[in-house]
Amino acid sequence: MSRIARLELFHVEIPLAAPFFPAWIPGYPQTQNRMTVIRVTTDDGVVGVSAGAAFERERQGLGSLLGPYLIGADASDLAEIRQRITEASFLGWHNWWIEPAFWDIRGKLEGKPVYRLLNPEIGRVERVPVYASTGSVIPVHERLAYLDRIRAMGIGAVKLRVHSFSEREDLAIVEAARRHLGQGFTIAVDANQGWRVAVIDDAPLWDLERATRFARAVEPLEVAWLEEPLEMHDYEGLAQLRKSTSTPIAGGELLAGWHDIRTAFERGSLDVYQPDALFCGGLETSRRVLAQCRIEGLSFSPHTWTNGIGLLVNLHAFAAHPERHLLEYPFEPPGWLPDGRDGILADPIQVAPDGTVAVPQEPGLGIHLDEKALARWGKRFFHMTKASLAVHTIRTKGLRAALDLKRKKESRGQPRA
Repeated sequence: MSRIARLELFHVEIPLAAPFFPAWIPGYPQTQNRMTVIRVTTDDGVVGVSAGAAFERERQGLGSLLGPYLIGADASDLAEIRQRITEASFLGWHNWWIEPAFWDIRGKLEGKPVYRLLNPEIGRVERVPVYASTGSVIPVHERLAYLDRIRAMGIGAVKLRVHSFSEREDLAIVEAARRHLGQGFTIAVDANQGWRVAVIDDAPLWDLERATRFARAVEPLEVAWLEEPLEMHDYEGLAQLRKSTSTPIAGGELLAGWHDIRTAFERGSLDVYQPDALFCGGLETSRRVLAQCRIEGLSFSPHTWTNGIGLLVNLHAFAAHPERHLLEYPFEPPGWLPDGRDGILADPIQVAPDGTVAVPQEPGLGIHLDEKALARWGKRFFHMTKASLAVHTIRTKGLRAALDLKRKKESRGQPRA
């Protein structure tokens, strides 16, 4: 049994090479890649790492909630860890981005890469094919130069963003890309309607009629899928759209766990499921989605647009799929490049000339932090051990209450008289 002995949380802010304008937040100039990093150490020295995307330092008080839930728990008991994360979410935020750190630990304890824990029947997977995922809406002539760049990199697939008030402008982007690339190049399209954000500039709002018109308009262009054309919980609308077009419909990146995603399966809402383990309930939920996709003959391609750690986490979920097609590779120069996306990793995740990325084969997730970069771009804002938890409890609850809490914790799991 490997019990959690130390919990560390870091605010990380990696400067981008140039401002990045995400299509999903119109008008917002992103200048840093922000995340919260968790590092868990067990009493036998095994370390697990994960990270959650952050907008600012909104998780400042998270540690004082998580510490009492996690310190002393069996890090290898994923069911118990998931239950504790669930219970903590009732009292605070949903934090499924934490769960992969414990798959990282379990993989190291069992001597296996996480993708082989997710699917014990899978053989060795050395590399997986990726598609270049754009993140901004830019003029057509600039997008064509980008397409030439990724093709020169060896990438044979792209996902374009359409987020204009003009339906004609949206369609023109896809038409120009198809003319430029020819029929042999894979093109997907993301409308970013699943979780609309209009906090700065206004944003287009698609209804079923507009989504249907666009989906039918791109049918001759043979797009691989149309992603998030409606609000993510509009299961019936998505199902109706799916029946109205031959264009495959994709989504699910921010659905809040298996129960939400199961509803999408039950209603027949999607052709391509794109859960992100950092948002959708951890890698256990990714595994359940993958299994259901295999049963129903549907596609599975996880969302990865968070940071390099999130990309690695979802890379393992994707590698566990026997019928792999394409994995998202976020790439939008000049602002969103591997150095900014993966800035605290010892080795940024690069695409090989054959359009693939390597799957880590070592035990766990294969996350190697660059400690110098972490010290430069990160700030540890929470650190707790078993001893500091005891001091914290005495200080906040008093000695008598602290001893009572200790006895109650130690008695958990003991046979009742």
